[in-house]
Amino acid sequence: MTSTTATTRLTVAQALVRFLSAQYTERDGVRRRLIGATWGIFGHGNVAGIGQALVEYADDMPYHQGRNEQAMVHAAVGYARQSNRLSTHAVTTSIGPGATNLVTGAALATINHLPVLLLPGDVFATRPADPVLQQLEVPYAGDVSVNDCLRPVSRYFDRITRPEALIPAALQAMRVLTDPVDTGAVTLALPQDVQAEAYDWPEEFFAERVWVVRRLGADPTEHAEAVQAILGARRPLVIAGGGVHHSRAEEALAEFAETTRIPVASTQAGKGSLRYDHPQDVGGIGHTGTATADELARTADLVIGVGTRYTDFTTASGTLFENPDVRFLNLNIASFDGHKLAGMPLVADARSGLQELTQALQMHGHRVADSYAAEYTEDKERWEQRVDACYEADEPDVRPTQPQVLGALDALVDETDVIINAAGSLPGDLHKLWRTRSRDQYHLEYGYSCMGYEIPAAIGVKMAAPDRPVWALVGDGTYLMMPTEIVTAVQEGIAIKILLVQNHGYASIGGLSESVGGERFGTAYRFTSGDGTFTGPPLPVDLAANAASLGMRVLRAKTVRDLRAALAEARAADTPTCVYVETQTADTVSGAPPAQAWWDVPVAETATRPSAVKARELYERQVSTRRRHL
Repeated sequence: MTSTTATTRLTVAQALVRFLSAQYTERDGVRRRLIGATWGIFGHGNVAGIGQALVEYADDMPYHQGRNEQAMVHAAVGYARQSNRLSTHAVTTSIGPGATNLVTGAALATINHLPVLLLPGDVFATRPADPVLQQLEVPYAGDVSVNDCLRPVSRYFDRITRPEALIPAALQAMRVLTDPVDTGAVTLALPQDVQAEAYDWPEEFFAERVWVVRRLGADPTEHAEAVQAILGARRPLVIAGGGVHHSRAEEALAEFAETTRIPVASTQAGKGSLRYDHPQDVGGIGHTGTATADELARTADLVIGVGTRYTDFTTASGTLFENPDVRFLNLNIASFDGHKLAGMPLVADARSGLQELTQALQMHGHRVADSYAAEYTEDKERWEQRVDACYEADEPDVRPTQPQVLGALDALVDETDVIINAAGSLPGDLHKLWRTRSRDQYHLEYGYSCMGYEIPAAIGVKMAAPDRPVWALVGDGTYLMMPTEIVTAVQEGIAIKILLVQNHGYASIGGLSESVGGERFGTAYRFTSGDGTFTGPPLPVDLAANAASLGMRVLRAKTVRDLRAALAEARAADTPTCVYVETQTADTVSGAPPAQAWWDVPVAETATRPSAVKARELYERQVSTRRRHL
């Protein structure tokens, strides 16, 4: 007997779009569509393939028109993060510069463990004309194209050179997108001739598939060792990373903290794991952290990392954890991160692992000493007073400092607002000062700290949470990198709010440059002075007018009083709205507190300029305190 399988004749692009529309995730009994929409900019590498397929299946696959390929990836990543990595978007581009523009966005997605599906067009697989427009010729390899740039920044990469190869590649792509350990950018490079080629596809390929996102429990031996380590610690400290949010482990962390009274510090990605006013929350940790958290880290005898990668900002480049007896317990779903700093690994889903630890510690009746809890509670109260001083604006009719800008926004928002930032001087101020009110209010992309992320990411977040106020906080340097998706927000009526802070240059790098002997060279947006420096008057650039020219409503604020009114008006707006404010140089009263821990940026070992010589002396003193935790 012979069996026949029902087939449908479609192009490769049509089959892919139809397949993607039938993919779902499920976690904790909740099902979501995996690929919620496709972003695209069309050219000769995808217009006749994926472009035609999106028209063919417009009822099944929503489409969004982007203006910059990198920005489209950022929008997809913002959507994915707001969707707890259970849903994302696809991004399609032409060959050539359209494809290579994806690289930065792909790196950002992979570094932050956020899923996004990339579908760049590629050169002809059959090579009827060689080279084609925009093709990179590699004399030593005929199978290389510019899309190979995406290999190192993708968690999965395949080039579909035959129609039937799409089936295993598409299934592998979905596996990686939904794997909480391996997720990141996934690239399926699509030669333009193959996209348009027809094939008889088995109907089973288009059946609805549900990809279960696993919650792994801890190994019993590792769990028992972790419990004993916590029971033996006198000054334990939790560091909450982005894995807490990805796992939706915030309630489990709160129960763990309340049960044990162990204080909880947070990385940029983990901030908001506890509300700012939770008794055990001690704020950000590391170079941009609070004095409270960093002092606890210096004396901690057990650091419990939950879903953190321990970047150099978190560890103060290996100088923060000073206790000679400090040990590390790393609860992480990724074994790679669980073993960092020679720590005891507890490889498990963050929620499952925390729940198991809490249950075991409750059985022992374990809590930290009253004196330890009183110590960090008093320190936290003192830090909150410093935050109040930074936010306070006694003179409402003067230009605000940057912390006062944050204070005005802080006074306005509630737990429904989402704030998005990635680069410049704002991340440091936000990590120290912002009072996070909900688990997903604080959206900082600091794994890649990519200038230009904020505005397109805000669009993605707003798509995932249409009923919530979404703010993109950007400085002038970041704004100039990628304002293009303002047009997309206007086109689709996506009512994001942009808070545009004008400080005439790269303020963050300017400060860093000064501290390492670089004398702020090349960091200000000013006219040249004839000597190769940029120390003349500020450039007459009107960024508010630029935003308005792209179709956005713009509110200008010259004073603190103006700013408060403009922010309130923007928050109530149902159209894309920008609040533009020029800040003054922060003074010692209203400026953000300085860094509470070191960060290693190597300083010139030989120099004649006094600033560099002095910076090198300080650098050598700091670097001598670095430890390798073995």
